[in-house]
Amino acid sequence: MSKAAYIQNWEEWQMDFNFYVPIRVKFSDLDAFGHLNNVEVFRYLEHARIEYLKRVQILNFKHVEEIDKFSVVADVQCDFLHQVFYDEEIRVYVKVHHLGNTSLDIHYMGKNEKGQVVFTGRGVIVQIDKHTGKPYPWNDTQKTLIEELNRVNV
Repeated sequence: MSKAAYIQNWEEWQMDFNFYVPIRVKFSDLDAFGHLNNVEVFRYLEHARIEYLKRVQILNFKHVEEIDKFSVVADVQCDFLHQVFYDEEIRVYVKVHHLGNTSLDIHYMGKNEKGQVVFTGRGVIVQIDKHTGKPYPWNDTQKTLIEELNRVNV
């Protein structure tokens, strides 16, 4: 069980995840002791976050030169609960814990093939206007897609 301050009810928190990305641990992801390097976990979080943001139409790389707004990571943290080893498949879950006007509080959970939670995490994403550099509100389509994919605390 996690002791992370951002998790109030462990069982409820786990059940609220609806989106995940499977990631196979590569040999190059290991440290000198043969288990997953901590830095790689942040790459896993990034990969899962990008896939999630594409799904809810916040990221679109097809017409990047036409984009007037973009999202930035304002904060990210990870709590390591169990070691992860070579060739394990980890499901990296992503959910929006809180949907703000211009920001998202995102939570992460990594589970191994046994269903054991190996890490948890959280972070804040802020949408920025490319021209002003200031926070920019999510549009109704984005909000609807986020709400459909998550049980969020709005």
